[in-house]
Amino acid sequence: MEQNRGALTIDTIKAEVNAVMNELFENCSEGHYALRPGDILVIGCSTSRVMGYHMGQHSTEDVAKTIMDAVLPQVNARGLYLACQCCEHLNRALVVERECMEKYDLTEVSVKPQLHAGGAWSVQATQRFDDPVVVEDIRARARAGIDIGGVFIGMHLRPVVVPIHNENTAIGCANITMARTRPKLIGGERAKY
Repeated sequence: MEQNRGALTIDTIKAEVNAVMNELFENCSEGHYALRPGDILVIGCSTSRVMGYHMGQHSTEDVAKTIMDAVLPQVNARGLYLACQCCEHLNRALVVERECMEKYDLTEVSVKPQLHAGGAWSVQATQRFDDPVVVEDIRARARAGIDIGGVFIGMHLRPVVVPIHNENTAIGCANITMARTRPKLIGGERAKY
């Protein structure tokens, strides 16, 4: 069912994205959860859902650009790699920087994301990254992730995934879920963490 889109503006969407990013980075700032330069942050985004439409029915380049305008400077300032998930029509492949692909020994695939085969979010990544490539997957190496609109990014997160119970739960009409990861706890009753 489509949701009310009446109050959505580009400024509202940008403010909501900034609030989500701030909350993510606050939750990924210390201990085992700390994001460090060179880590991967994966984001999947349905611009259709942000605008209140059914997924895949109303990909919106302006919304993707607005979200990328808010996300990319914060990711770059922290020295992280951004992995932008394509839609199911491209098997949820990801757009990353070539440097990320080489560092993590990822497998490049030959495809160019389009508005209705990959989605507006992945198209934006191919336009904005310095040296974009599309990879088949990131081998569950992302240290944190944001799912905008229920696009399911969990397969890209490294174990152990810990949900962030975020206060900022929407961008536009799209539900937001976030997660961070931590190393596995091993050992028995004598182990100290």
